[in-house]
Amino acid sequence: MSLAFERVAAQPVPAHAQQYRVRMRDGIRLATDVYGAGPAPAPAVLVRLPYDKNSRYVFFEKAAERFTARGYVMVVQDVRGKFRSEGRTLGWTGEVDDGYDTIDWITHQPWSDGVVGMFGDSYYGFTQWSAVSSQHPALRAIVPRVTSTNVVPGVAAYGAVRRPTWLEGADYQAHHWVDNDSYEFEPDLTKRPLIAAYEEAFAAIGKRSAGFDLIVGGIELAAYNGPHPYDARAVPVLQCVGWFDNLGIAHMRDYTELAARPAWAAVQYLHADAIDHENYFLENAPVTPETDHMTDEAALERMLDAYTGPALDFFDVFLAGKAHPDTLPRVRWKLGHVGWRTATAWPPPEAIALDLHLCAPQNATGPLPGGALAELPPSAEESVSWRYDPDNLVPSAVTNTFMVLHDHPDERATADRDDVLVFTGPVRAEPLDLAGPVHAVLHAESTAPTFDLFVRLLDLAPDGTARLILRGCAQPDAPGAWQVELGHTGYRLRAGHRLVLLVTSSDFPNHVPNSGTTENPWLTAAPKAGLQTLRTGPAHPTRLRLTVLPAEKGQEPCP
Repeated sequence: MSLAFERVAAQPVPAHAQQYRVRMRDGIRLATDVYGAGPAPAPAVLVRLPYDKNSRYVFFEKAAERFTARGYVMVVQDVRGKFRSEGRTLGWTGEVDDGYDTIDWITHQPWSDGVVGMFGDSYYGFTQWSAVSSQHPALRAIVPRVTSTNVVPGVAAYGAVRRPTWLEGADYQAHHWVDNDSYEFEPDLTKRPLIAAYEEAFAAIGKRSAGFDLIVGGIELAAYNGPHPYDARAVPVLQCVGWFDNLGIAHMRDYTELAARPAWAAVQYLHADAIDHENYFLENAPVTPETDHMTDEAALERMLDAYTGPALDFFDVFLAGKAHPDTLPRVRWKLGHVGWRTATAWPPPEAIALDLHLCAPQNATGPLPGGALAELPPSAEESVSWRYDPDNLVPSAVTNTFMVLHDHPDERATADRDDVLVFTGPVRAEPLDLAGPVHAVLHAESTAPTFDLFVRLLDLAPDGTARLILRGCAQPDAPGAWQVELGHTGYRLRAGHRLVLLVTSSDFPNHVPNSGTTENPWLTAAPKAGLQTLRTGPAHPTRLRLTVLPAEKGQEPCP
């Protein structure tokens, strides 16, 4: 019996949109909706996406109302090879020329005043950066949300440290990048080798995902056939970041890279909210039926106000010229559990580094509270070992990290496992405000040639619930001091709460289990167990580095 699947095809074009077939330089035509075109020329806001321009999932039928009400023409396009657009289906490459050609088409329409901005999330943030690479002179401003210039789902490395293979990202390719449609199915992830779960799906569908095959083969295509966006002509950019976004580490890497480049720094702005990739809010987590914008129309209307508002204010300055740039805060960020703040830079100039040392590791394999997080380092060398068992993998907090705040689960059960190291800080007498980057430095080694380090930072509440603040991972291939980036955040650890750091060597099904050998983990039929060791002490300063807003504090010694 073959695997059951459902084909998801294009939804109808709404009556108030005019659909065009826009011809690219190679003759391929891309399906393009235009909202709000009138007799008077106006600035246009372009969105180029792969998820069906007319689906409720991307809600542009409703979002367009907000843009056209402010005097913009909204243009929404299915990218090459997706839904109503022609061409080969292969994502994360080839968008530079299509972006240029679409912008050029817009500027030749009677409703265009020759000024174009771009907007959107995730892949349709990547298409904005591709258009920046094209350097079309009509592109005047972009608003990339929860995205990155460099993230290709499933690719194992970005930055200086190799990462475990992101199964969730490869799974995305298998569902969304087979052909023009998308496919819903549930792969059997218990199969070994793991690739067999997707071979079963492709056999049932009768087609393969070229992007998935590239990931499994470790082949990375060039994202840009022009200059990298960092090296292209700078245009005003509003980086809309989610503190709980699963692409947040990569997105903030873009922000910090551009902040170091004078031409970009002069026109870069940051809007950072306590949201995840699917625009769920920390203040609503866990989500109820009344706050779920995926299913509730009133919740969707409320979400769209927050979704479009910052972009509209930004475009009023840089596209329409209705306001001066000085009216925009350089940085607007939400402090989780508190509210909105503004700053002249990120991190805020007053923020400072705070190191918490991992102490008493001999207790770390026990249930909460385990070992300790303390400001004073331990005075003696100590260590703890934990196992990686491919037959008993540590469960991911949620199976879909794109919407981690939808459930925002209690992770006590994971913290209490004996193959998870747990270190807990003292009960806070006063709030601690996190405002900037966070990373862990782990002095670790393994009996295996490569091993995975998954790190989660949790908020332990007085009622005993432990919920995610940040997470990160790395894949070392030798003993040493390994830095694991957890990303940036704005988050208040409230009085009476405690910080918890978890360290483990698997995270399933978010990541492909390590093979325990040098074999491709997708192809191994019998992954090998391994024993990891974490060292602490003066010669091995294993620690968690926070960026915090200053407050009166005393030092907590290691127990």
